Amino acid sequence: MTTTEDTTIVPDDGKTAGRRSWLRFRPRSNWRHVKIVIVALLLGVAVNYGVLGPMTHNIDADPEFQATLVPENGSAAVATAAALIDRELNQHGWTPNDQWFAPSGILDNMPNFQIGVVSAVGRFSFEMLDQIGRRSGSSSADPDLERASGFLQYPPDIWIWEPSTSLLPGVPSERQYRQGLAALQSYNARLGRGEAVFERRTDTLAQALARISDDLGSQTSQIDRAQATGWLMFSQTADDVFYRNKGLMYAYGIILASFDKDFSQVIQENNLGPIW
Repeated sequence: MTTTEDTTIVPDDGKTAGRRSWLRFRPRSNWRHVKIVIVALLLGVAVNYGVLGPMTHNIDADPEFQATLVPENGSAAVATAAALIDRELNQHGWTPNDQWFAPSGILDNMPNFQIGVVSAVGRFSFEMLDQIGRRSGSSSADPDLERASGFLQYPPDIWIWEPSTSLLPGVPSERQYRQGLAALQSYNARLGRGEAVFERRTDTLAQALARISDDLGSQTSQIDRAQATGWLMFSQTADDVFYRNKGLMYAYGIILASFDKDFSQVIQENNLGPIW
């Protein structure tokens, strides 16, 4: 018996050949695309952290810094404190709550310096509320100073979304600090119009200096703890403490330098000019 095999040949048109060619080279093409994506990601990371990050870095410890606008009959120290907040928030940008994907997310020293600056201004605003900004300890607190003191005590590292506390959007630190800035400016404007209190007395100045001194003294415990951490000479917290204290002392120094205008008569009467 003879079997005849059907050997019908189907014509191979251009579409079929093209499809076979595409299937044959698809893995190689996909790998090329993957390599392009990987290179682009690595380049983006390098630019983000290696170029934009250092460009963001700015530890502004200008010793000659002062407020450019002080209301007539207002407080130079309050204007300077407000100017410090404005500079760190609106000119340099607030970095302590930046996330890992931001260019400043890798920064360490600048965020701690900014935290120290705001901490000093917050403490100063509390002294204004408690002593200098009221006629006596029993008188009512100034509403603007009360708001400023409250807003400037807000944690510095709160982002717009904190899933550890709530799945809903929250209030970031810089928004709270801007409210504190506005309150300080409002108080100073009212002071210039004679609608607020600023006690330029020896005892109020002495009490403010004593409390600022106590605040600076309390930082020594943080330094001691930082020295006890790490291995041999290496510590992951020592630089944080250093730059935070640097920002704190810098802001206090700038604010106290402005006191020579607010308390000029007290300084002169007590022969404090050379020391100041």
